[in-house]
Amino acid sequence: MSLPVCLRLGFAMLLCASAAALAQPAASAPPASAAQEPQRRWMAVPRVSGRLTARDLGLVINTADPYSVAVGEYYIDKRGIPPEQVLRLELPVKPVLSAAEFELLAAQVREHMGPQVQALAMAWNQPWAVECNSITAALTLGFQPDACKQTCSPNRPSGYFNGASSRPYTELGLRPSMLLATRSVESAKALIDRGVASDGQLGRRGGPPAKAVFINTQDRARNVRSVLFPPEGLIAARGIEVDLRQASETSQLRRVILMQTGVAKVDVLDNLQWLPGALADHLTSWGGQLLASHGQMSVLDWLESGATASFGTVSEPCNHLQKFPHPQVLLLHYLQGETALEAYWKSVAWPAQGVFVGEPSAAPFAR
Repeated sequence: MSLPVCLRLGFAMLLCASAAALAQPAASAPPASAAQEPQRRWMAVPRVSGRLTARDLGLVINTADPYSVAVGEYYIDKRGIPPEQVLRLELPVKPVLSAAEFELLAAQVREHMGPQVQALAMAWNQPWAVECNSITAALTLGFQPDACKQTCSPNRPSGYFNGASSRPYTELGLRPSMLLATRSVESAKALIDRGVASDGQLGRRGGPPAKAVFINTQDRARNVRSVLFPPEGLIAARGIEVDLRQASETSQLRRVILMQTGVAKVDVLDNLQWLPGALADHLTSWGGQLLASHGQMSVLDWLESGATASFGTVSEPCNHLQKFPHPQVLLLHYLQGETALEAYWKSVAWPAQGVFVGEPSAAPFAR
């Protein structure tokens, strides 16, 4: 008998699925026919007042990494990060840190960042992990060694999930973090420019709507998140149109501000016209191994194609819904004017294995 695994949504809604359905490796299940279309309805999320700004952000630069130095200095200039909130340190330039190496980093961050710093940006593309944890989760919630005993097990819940807080360090004692990571300094500068250009540009009545695109695939293990996709249609008051489609549809998509799917590799990147500030991710096992070559698409491919932030896991998570961004939580928090960092972090219930990547301060729906 399989026991229920449940994900709490909003204030009172509860989604339950069998443990057998949620515990398959996201890397290797055979393709299957798309499930019968579920009845879709909008969930409730808390109303949020305010958002993080550059005044709330701390920046960490690795002086041993030329990429980090160049990208960090560019970010300081473009976002106006206060000088006292910039930490320059020396860190091993490699994909995975040991627990001991990470603790040296975490201690320096704790010592340097004052109580006004609510969130963190890290200007590098490696390291992306601490043993089996992502580096963003370890720095935000603390390293979780128990997650590495069996990476398909549930992780510690995040108290930031689907929350109303706009002052996470003051109110919750945590600093959500994000990597400013791409494959080159030039790409990183373009990413930062897209984030800056996005601020306050969407959500107005009368103009052409932005598109939130959710793609249903026939990959049984990776398509589990499709049951959480929102209802299709135009939300005129928010200037957004929800587009639900099948992976077999190949027509060009324009004005995309959000895209989510479940597949090892995404084939439609050349058919996308991104808006500045766009969020995009795919549910698969190793999308968060940023510079690795393992037969699955890295989340950096989203950013290289023109998206502004993404998310992927750094170790085999199996396909627990709680380990990946919840489609409606992500969209509804972003529509309230929160930053890419806030909306992404609030959309993941169990974030220990997931790395958040992109321009943290992008806020296209801000007012």
